Amino acid sequence: MEKIKVLIADDVQIIRQGLKAILNQDAAIEVVASASNGKEAFEKCRVYQPDVVLMDMRMPEYDGAYGIAAIKREWKQIKVLVLTTFDDEETVSAAIEKGADGYLLKEMEDEQVIAAIRQVADGLSVFGTKVFQNIRAQITGESKGIGMEPDGLLPGTEITYCSMINREEISFSEKEKKLLKLVAEGYDNKEIAKLLFLAEGTTRNQISRLLEKVEAKDRTQLAVYAVKNGLDL
Repeated sequence: MEKIKVLIADDVQIIRQGLKAILNQDAAIEVVASASNGKEAFEKCRVYQPDVVLMDMRMPEYDGAYGIAAIKREWKQIKVLVLTTFDDEETVSAAIEKGADGYLLKEMEDEQVIAAIRQVADGLSVFGTKVFQNIRAQITGESKGIGMEPDGLLPGTEITYCSMINREEISFSEKEKKLLKLVAEGYDNKEIAKLLFLAEGTTRNQISRLLEKVEAKDRTQLAVYAVKNGLDL
């Protein structure tokens, strides 16, 4: 079985070394390179072609947002899992909008980070549970009663994962973009129907087709998809 090739991007050398030592203890993972900022991570991806980049967000000169955007623009197949100490809305939003496949905080236990890397490599989007709850509240209008649940929790109940894959190659009509934007803003079917002058049944059917189109399981995943691909603007 081929190992999961991981590149670690963090501006603190001792953290890079510590993460490498931890990850290399897992038989399924091999740390192939490390970088001190987003630009260096991008450049080393060209050389080492990792499966997963473990990316810090706040680094000097070229931060994690720069690195995520550059890597995803060049190699959509490379997964980027953020591992940082910051969970403020601005930093989380920047990571997701640039295409991050997951977002964890450095308070996670070693085995949870390893489990998250495996899940991201398998195509799942992985978030620290606190981060996921904040995202869901911000972009799906949880207060409006949508209340969708993620697929499940990884060991330790500290990491939420959902099987939503970023699919930037999909094209959308203007009507579909409007629907995605309203779903991301948390409107329910009745409200969307009123805003777009549609029958509620028509709205429900169109959203069902969007779920199938992006292979999302529910409105939460559809909303995250819209945000990650800039369709909520």
